[in-house]
Amino acid sequence: MRSEIIAVGTELLLGQISNTNAQWISSRLADLGIPVYHHTVVGDNLERVSATFNQAQERSDVVIVTGGLGPTEDDLTREGGKVVFGQELVEHKETMEKIQRYFDQNQKRMSENNRKQALVFKDADVLENSEGMAPGQIYHHNRVLWVFLPGVPTEMKHLVNNHVIPYIRSKFQLGSQIVSEMMHFIGIGESDLETKLHSFITSQTNPTIAPLASEGEVGLRLTATGDTTDEARQKIKDLKHQLLEYVGDFYYGSDSITIEETVSDLLKEKELTIGSAESFTGGKFLERMVSLPGASSICKGGCMVYTAEMKENILHVPKSLINEYGTISYECAEVMALKSKELLNVDIAVSFTGVAGPSSSEGQPPGTVFIGLQIGEKKTEVYKYHFHGGRDQVRIRAVKKAYEILFHRLKK
Repeated sequence: MRSEIIAVGTELLLGQISNTNAQWISSRLADLGIPVYHHTVVGDNLERVSATFNQAQERSDVVIVTGGLGPTEDDLTREGGKVVFGQELVEHKETMEKIQRYFDQNQKRMSENNRKQALVFKDADVLENSEGMAPGQIYHHNRVLWVFLPGVPTEMKHLVNNHVIPYIRSKFQLGSQIVSEMMHFIGIGESDLETKLHSFITSQTNPTIAPLASEGEVGLRLTATGDTTDEARQKIKDLKHQLLEYVGDFYYGSDSITIEETVSDLLKEKELTIGSAESFTGGKFLERMVSLPGASSICKGGCMVYTAEMKENILHVPKSLINEYGTISYECAEVMALKSKELLNVDIAVSFTGVAGPSSSEGQPPGTVFIGLQIGEKKTEVYKYHFHGGRDQVRIRAVKKAYEILFHRLKK
């Protein structure tokens, strides 16, 4: 069974809102074992909407459409379906009474265009929308099942959960189950990961393997099908075990886990405490740590020392060192890590100093970053990086890199 999801609305193409509906619907269809082959977004233009619907009619078995069911002239989903299906639109009595009742109860005058929301295809199964005005519709055209849903997420989700999923379960003999797992890796690039796993990726069948790059890390999405969910999960488990033999050193967890959660778990496991001294990052490292449950057991606090004066007064970085090397240097990052460990009385201290941009500072170009790491009584480690991007991107990337360093140190 092939399915696709079409979102109608120019606002999606303009980037004014994100197409989160398609993501959510895809996950629900995956739960049923129905693969989604296409996501399409089309603007509020009747010719393009009709062309998109015609294409879906030719290539899919199930088509779910969201949006374009409102009362205004640019809500063209019904009209697009009318062109493709050759089906008459009629006013749904119960929906029209509901709309009229809403305006009466709120002592408002109903404009004539609101009647448009009650229009449905003549032979459609109408789905009552208890969360909004426009109803959902299920319509069969030739061999294809079409589902029309409002674009408002709360309305769409209500209709899918309470009407669409039960309808599909009752009408179709659902076969294989689909299960996915997203594996997260840090400290290895996408190209290197693909190279190490080349034989797996080129020979993939079931499960399939899809590499995905994100900010400062790489993911592998494993997707398996099976007659049962347990069978599909076992296939993923077996493949995952094989993959970790090659790239296990870089793997920090799966699905919704974040790198800071993994680092937090490692700190708890080893009964270590941590603190930070942050300059240009403005406390972002500590913020991500303390947002986690149970952070107080490992995180004592931190110092936000943005200026040279604060570095001197709070961390007691020697003025002579700053005069000689500057605040954006190996030497300053080293002392910041060492002094913050002493001040906060923690097992591990991380320091950040650098130039977020947009202009240079102390002769260092934007994106220059020094990260200091003090673990116990070991020699202080300092790492220098140059990150591209705007101010926020540089700060985010620096913090992510610090968690990457910690992860690899704590795994040893």
